[in-house]
Amino acid sequence: MSAGRVWWTLRTFGHDKVAVLDGGLRKWLAEGRPVTDEVAPFSRGVFKAHFNPEAVRSKAQILDNIASRAEQVIDARSAARFTATEKEARPGLRSGHIPGSLNLPFNALTNPQTGELLDIPSIAKAFEQAGLDLSEPVIASCGSGVTAAALAFGLHLAGKDDVAIYDGAWTEWGQQGDTPVETGDGK
Repeated sequence: MSAGRVWWTLRTFGHDKVAVLDGGLRKWLAEGRPVTDEVAPFSRGVFKAHFNPEAVRSKAQILDNIASRAEQVIDARSAARFTATEKEARPGLRSGHIPGSLNLPFNALTNPQTGELLDIPSIAKAFEQAGLDLSEPVIASCGSGVTAAALAFGLHLAGKDDVAIYDGAWTEWGQQGDTPVETGDGK
């Protein structure tokens, strides 16, 4: 889950050579691969960060998008949180979802037994079954900006790179205030 966030953050700041270890440390250890607590030698490199504003959406942009529907919004939270059948864990947050958004829980892209990602056709199919049109731009959202990156990574694997993340996520949107909220399945 957090590996996707690291992948997205590095790419958002201009580092294009980023990979994610499929199955994570759990799979690495299960395969009997070596681990160490020693620091590997490295040489100093030069990296100049440059922020990609197209990778991020703000609350104002999401509000505008509700009217324009220029970008599809997909929410990585559980179906129960998305539909508001389960209360939000964070005090003071409303339950529900951004109007017009779709739902695909982030863990739908992995094998629950191994933690490995599904194969690419299965990842693409999961997005399509959630109602996403893979030919249109996408904004991924979630509860706090972490699991949305797992969806962005899955979309990247499926060949889709016109994906932004609403980094304020439900932590910002769900507060009492000027943002509309829908409940139910959103379809």
